[in-house]
Amino acid sequence: MKKVLVVVDMQNDFIDGSLGTVQAQGIVSKVISKIKSYPADCIYATRDTHGEDYLESSEGKNLPVVHCVKGSKGWEIRPEVAEAMPQAVILDKPTFGSTDLAKLLYRENEKEELEIELVGLCTDICVVSNALLLKSFLPENRIGVDASCCAGVTPESHEAALATMKMCQIMVEG
Repeated sequence: MKKVLVVVDMQNDFIDGSLGTVQAQGIVSKVISKIKSYPADCIYATRDTHGEDYLESSEGKNLPVVHCVKGSKGWEIRPEVAEAMPQAVILDKPTFGSTDLAKLLYRENEKEELEIELVGLCTDICVVSNALLLKSFLPENRIGVDASCCAGVTPESHEAALATMKMCQIMVEG
């Protein structure tokens, strides 16, 4: 069994940029420690990626805060996080969940059974979306989330997302 880590959207805009929170700032060092606990070749990361036309998109109409515009400082993975995972497979995603990530890990699982752990931002949007996608693609695999390495839009929505994941048989620890 191969254990892999998925680092979700540890980008400047979600930490201290346009959608940043104190809670997101508070998990950076924990995420770095978690990354360092995995072999360098067992780390995957997502990067929320939008264009200049973000506000015209469906997401932009519902969340009218420009963020993670490709090429901007806010789009970049936090430097110290990026430095901790130089060999990570990074997947840009235009929406909450990454079907590319789910397909990639599905193919990897065909070679060797995977145990998947997720950390990152935001628990209540992109972490839960990716965890549920992975559970849908790999229903028999152990998929977990380290709650101490995640932060939501609010503490309340973070807790609600953790409860949802528990109900969907995603192991919540931390």
